[in-house]
Amino acid sequence: MAVEQRDPIANDGVVPLRRFALGVEYDGGEYSGWQRLVRPGEPDLRGESTVQTTLEDALSFVAGSRVEVTCAGRTDAGVHASCQVVHFDTHVEREPRGWVLGTTSRLPASVCVRWCVPVAADFHARFSARARRYRYRILNRSVRPALQRQYLSWERRPLDADAMHRAAQALLGEHDFSAFRTVHCQAPHARRDLQHISLRRDGDIVEMEVQANAFLHHMVRNIVGSLLLVGRGDQPEGWIAELLAGRDRTVAGPTAPSAGLVFVGPRYPVECQLPAEVSL
Repeated sequence: MAVEQRDPIANDGVVPLRRFALGVEYDGGEYSGWQRLVRPGEPDLRGESTVQTTLEDALSFVAGSRVEVTCAGRTDAGVHASCQVVHFDTHVEREPRGWVLGTTSRLPASVCVRWCVPVAADFHARFSARARRYRYRILNRSVRPALQRQYLSWERRPLDADAMHRAAQALLGEHDFSAFRTVHCQAPHARRDLQHISLRRDGDIVEMEVQANAFLHHMVRNIVGSLLLVGRGDQPEGWIAELLAGRDRTVAGPTAPSAGLVFVGPRYPVECQLPAEVSL
């Protein structure tokens, strides 16, 4: 849906402002997280690169004017995304294919725009999302990885993936997840609805998939860190339920490394008319 807004540059006085959604894939290993660390257009004198700044600079080049994006969910330093969703507004006339190819041509090899869809003016990448999904992969063998090491965590001690899966089911539903939030979390409350969590083994890989309406800061990595203690046999399966009920972060497991974590993407109502991979 186009919204008419007066533009002082336009000769006719009125130009359409259009909103687009992008599906963005990135390797977060070389970035200080998603979020821009300085104000739009300002150089980062600390030399820290973020995915948001990198994407906005590429979009702005294609648009010929400053473009700012809003994402579905911020990711931390070292965390990857297979389909982060963002939206942006622009007066510039470009076809979706032009935004995809033009922007990707200005991005480093670690980031690409997978798709672009025009959306309604009231679509919001963050607030329109009904769920978010993450995947965490652990290489479970005695020797560290050489291949794919930037996308895997490593655990040398044998893990019981079935026990980890059973223990994790205690987290399903709406709960206070204070035991799994970092002290730096800025969310106003810790209640989240965890809709799905599963762990399975495929050879030497133990993989966790999790979906919730939203996540707290470090919530997924803190859950993994606690489940690892169950998988090693250091804690019983019922310990995860005790942690959840106790709401005490100090007695839970450590935060798992960022390298194994991928933001699979948000999910939206079908009315948003986004690709199937991000639709409910």
